[in-house]
Amino acid sequence: MNKNIENFMELDIRVGKILSVEEFPEIKKPSYILNIDFGEEIGIKKTSAQITNYSLESLIDKKCVAVINLGEKQIGRIMSQCLILGSIDNNGNVLLLNPDENSSLGDKVS
Repeated sequence: MNKNIENFMELDIRVGKILSVEEFPEIKKPSYILNIDFGEEIGIKKTSAQITNYSLESLIDKKCVAVINLGEKQIGRIMSQCLILGSIDNNGNVLLLNPDENSSLGDKVS
């Protein structure tokens, strides 16, 4: 198998739901701190994301897609436990990837 495909297949990409969001003003680039629920088996993971083009309120209960097996990384005062995924538009805004409305928390993305 191609090494690039093997590397991609090692990523554990899952469906989650944003439970809470708060501003993260001490970081250089405008960011939020997110708590994301990945279902009973995986639980809740914390991360920071540069998605301030969304209002705090609009992110609550929003389904998202994130990589959950990259390891932890210290970002300011938090330990980031996952990487939320999105596309970047021409203005540099991150647009969150949205799973189908029928997807369940913790569903594996392939």
